[in-house]
Amino acid sequence: MRIISGKYGRRRFQVPSNFKARPTTDFAKENLFNVLVNIFDWENAVALDLFAGTGSISFEMISRGCSRVVSVENDRIHTAFIEKVAKELKTDELNLIRGDVFRFLATAKSRSYDFIFADPPYSLPQLSQIPEMIINKNLLRDGGMFVMEHSEKNDFSHLPLFNRRKAYGSVNFSIFVKRGDLEF
Repeated sequence: MRIISGKYGRRRFQVPSNFKARPTTDFAKENLFNVLVNIFDWENAVALDLFAGTGSISFEMISRGCSRVVSVENDRIHTAFIEKVAKELKTDELNLIRGDVFRFLATAKSRSYDFIFADPPYSLPQLSQIPEMIINKNLLRDGGMFVMEHSEKNDFSHLPLFNRRKAYGSVNFSIFVKRGDLEF
């Protein structure tokens, strides 16, 4: 796992061989963040990383200046790795929650975020429900952005707040924005 840019840029961490997650590829992550860096102000943003896996996206957001990142991951091995990396980086901006994403979303009533990233397993039966849950729960602050990683089979363009779809190889991102004037 590699952190691309920011205060921890170019740092690498060896992901354990017993990991079950399919991490976002460096190619896709780097291209996505190259787009986002020009339209989103990471400085002091509060972010949410759902299905955190390796924590790669969480650490990228912290490295770029987020004041707090809430990472939700259910797998014990994955959360142990994320905790290990956070200790090595000596970061206190990470709030790691070991738990089910759907339970977390069901109870997330009074919380809101500047940026939300979700990278569920592509075969997850409830994958198509995630954007609707986030939009219906009003988890995005005004001017906030939500990025959903998924396979090419999924199409979320009919949902409110949908802005654009970006594809990098086999990785697709649907981008939702809570303000109509944010164009890219």
